[in-house]
Amino acid sequence: MSNYKRIFLRKGKEESLRRYHPWVFSGAVANVEKDIAEGDVVRVISSAGECLGTGHYQVGSIAVRMLSFAETEIDDAFWRARISQALSVRRALGIIRGGENTIFRLVHGEGDGLPGLVIDCYNRTAVVQAHSVGMHRSRQAVAAALVDVAGDIISNVYYKSFTTLPFKAGLGQEDMFLVGSTDDNTAVENGLRFRVDWLHGQKTGFFVDQRDNRALVERYSEGRRVLNMFCYTGGFSVYAMRGGAERVCSVDSSEKAIDLTNANIEMNFPGDTRHTAYAEDAFKFLANNKERYNLVVLDPPAFAKHRMALANALKGYIRLNARGLEAIDGGGVMFTFSCSQVVTKDQFRNAVFTAATLARRNVRILHQLHQPADHPINIYHPEGEYLKGLVLYVE
Repeated sequence: MSNYKRIFLRKGKEESLRRYHPWVFSGAVANVEKDIAEGDVVRVISSAGECLGTGHYQVGSIAVRMLSFAETEIDDAFWRARISQALSVRRALGIIRGGENTIFRLVHGEGDGLPGLVIDCYNRTAVVQAHSVGMHRSRQAVAAALVDVAGDIISNVYYKSFTTLPFKAGLGQEDMFLVGSTDDNTAVENGLRFRVDWLHGQKTGFFVDQRDNRALVERYSEGRRVLNMFCYTGGFSVYAMRGGAERVCSVDSSEKAIDLTNANIEMNFPGDTRHTAYAEDAFKFLANNKERYNLVVLDPPAFAKHRMALANALKGYIRLNARGLEAIDGGGVMFTFSCSQVVTKDQFRNAVFTAATLARRNVRILHQLHQPADHPINIYHPEGEYLKGLVLYVE
């Protein structure tokens, strides 16, 4: 048994761990043993001396991210077991489908019992992203376990955590291949091909969490004039094209995003003239553009990454959705999303309700959307439910 350092809780602060919540907050900690470094594996001990589990120690409001609620050894066998469990879930979901779907999330942090770790798969490349120092220090073990467990579908492991790790940790981290190497960044989602920029793109290079919602946009697109705001790689636009849209307009403030969108459209629909794209600020585009649409997609980046920004974020959602509703013809449909974890489903719905009032449009909710099944939510960690969306019928 490894001689892990220990962290001791204040009296009465063990209840959340007994309910299997995977975070220990700094305010619950009474004291720590000497020489504990950020990222160390630690045992969490109650005020009565009981071991409540094992996790990664970190500096900040979250003091420990729990890997196990027992005296578990965090060794190669542990990583293989957890990744194998996650892979079994994805196989059961039926989303790993050879040449038809090679884009999926293999590990979703707390939802897969591995807080601080995200692994997205693109064809035969797994992109690993660490959100804690502990996961950063475990990256080689994670990569080895990936190849061992999923070698039939994974040949390359790319580590992309430069922007997700604590800046003050001074880790000197860099993005790089841990296993293998490839120049092939093309992968397939539901039969559509996409170029994935895991080297320089946002997150792991693609918004895997909108797969099911993109498919729903396809169902609504036939014969419609589609506006895709904050298009990034053009995922919604590509699906709308396949769905038979009359015309598709993609907008993003990033020139690189527009280039990637155009490349993805051309790869799937070479020479098709139904698509146009603009590198422009979303609010400016909606304010100045006089064209009307009958399907609008609003998928902005997180307006609030912490609670201090919540009030301004809600104002932003109201303003954006009001502009979007003003751009829709009667009988049109609007898909609107929030990926801000601190914005609740009710707060988002109220923001959209306020926007509809300001735009003086009568709307009906057709669908309430969320993240897909390969982004599972740990029932003991409701904070993991971050993506929420509404599909509105606009009269």
